[in-house]
Amino acid sequence: MGPVSGLVLYAVIWFMTLFVLLPIGLRTQGDEGKIEPGTHAGSPANLNLRRKFLQTSIIAFVVWAIIAGVIVTGLVTVDDIDMFNRMGET
Repeated sequence: MGPVSGLVLYAVIWFMTLFVLLPIGLRTQGDEGKIEPGTHAGSPANLNLRRKFLQTSIIAFVVWAIIAGVIVTGLVTVDDIDMFNRMGET
């Protein structure tokens, strides 16, 4: 795996992790009972993006390190996941 493909893999994992983590622990304005005029009750009351981005970066790095390690060491190859034998006999 080259540096660019490693960076792209990390970016994909980072954004997927962010979208999983965003709703976790979210308190809405409706939950708090303090709805700001002009906003929806489902709007976040206190959303600390810096903390979410830090959590996302740490979790994404761990997941990326595991996946990159599997790719670099060759533990799983394309031949291992070729269920329909489209690659031919190797």
